[in-house]
Amino acid sequence: MISPKRFFDELKGHQIDFYTGVPDSLLKNLCAYITDNLPSSQHIIAANEGGAVGLAAGYHLATGKIPVVYMQNSGLGNTVNPLMSLTDKLVYNIPVLLVVGWRGEPGVKDEPQHRKQGLVTLPLLETMGIQYEVLTDDESQLAEQIGRAVAHMQATKEAFALVVKKGTFDSYKLQSDTASAFSLSRENAIKLVAGHVSSNDVIVSTTGMISRELFEYRAAMNHGHHQDFLTVGSMGHASQIALGIAINKPGRRVFCFDGDGATIMHAGNMAIIGSVAPSNYYHIVFNNGAHDSVGGQPTVGHQVDIPSVARAFGYKTVKTVDNESDLVQQLESLTQEEAPLLLEIKVKKGARADLGRPTTTPIENKEALMAFLQKD
Repeated sequence: MISPKRFFDELKGHQIDFYTGVPDSLLKNLCAYITDNLPSSQHIIAANEGGAVGLAAGYHLATGKIPVVYMQNSGLGNTVNPLMSLTDKLVYNIPVLLVVGWRGEPGVKDEPQHRKQGLVTLPLLETMGIQYEVLTDDESQLAEQIGRAVAHMQATKEAFALVVKKGTFDSYKLQSDTASAFSLSRENAIKLVAGHVSSNDVIVSTTGMISRELFEYRAAMNHGHHQDFLTVGSMGHASQIALGIAINKPGRRVFCFDGDGATIMHAGNMAIIGSVAPSNYYHIVFNNGAHDSVGGQPTVGHQVDIPSVARAFGYKTVKTVDNESDLVQQLESLTQEEAPLLLEIKVKKGARADLGRPTTTPIENKEALMAFLQKD
């Protein structure tokens, strides 16, 4: 395994010490070390991976130095535009070191949402003309490999990718983590909201822990899963999936169970919800200020007034709660309020260690929901 410190120090030896990106579970130990050892001006967790490439480009323009952009391979989709139309050698020719977690690596068991991306990760880099190497897990080879990457970027001014397999980085625990200020857990909040959803309503839940906790709640209550669309991938897009359903099923109430990281990742989606203004749309944002499912790295969720953003984007009703009693009170009259509505629920970080994963496939989930929606 590679020590996060050793990797960090090798890059620092080449004057590479600016990092930005979106956290990934395969990179969580590296991200934790970076967080503990760089000031906030040199490590910025971006809203999305494409934005990180833009930020990296600006850093290079200002300093002439090579930036690092880290991401899960699912985030490569968000980077295609800026990598092709900004940093590419046919446009501005800007060097960027990409550190890409290889979820869904062929032959390695992983979740269904990572399978396709895992298959196309290396071909996608090749199609974009980005030279890459799979990061070694042998520290004796690390200096030579990083040296090759840096030499390529310095000679060509082009991007270079280090693709990271599962288990490449040794463990490292974040030292600067802060305790949550909120008492309500996300899982209990989900149970409370889902418990107020009627048997005719629809829930679209975002990727990560929220969908997993919703699935387990339904299983525990013997509800079945036909009312729910579990968005196991495509982070940041659950709100638009919910919008598409709400527009075309006006006789049903549609709830989007979103996270702060996902909401911020594609915040412009809120403007579309507000402009379309479906009267059956309820946007529930569980805000723990963290990317909980990929290591707990912070978002800006607790620094941003999400309800005020929603109001500015045209939501008819916005509310925020940070404890169980206030949440219960708001839920009693929630669907009587004018929609589209946003309810922010501030919750503490973390999930129970034995939290399971959906036992149905994405296609089974889709087909059950579609059959449910046809019963108008």
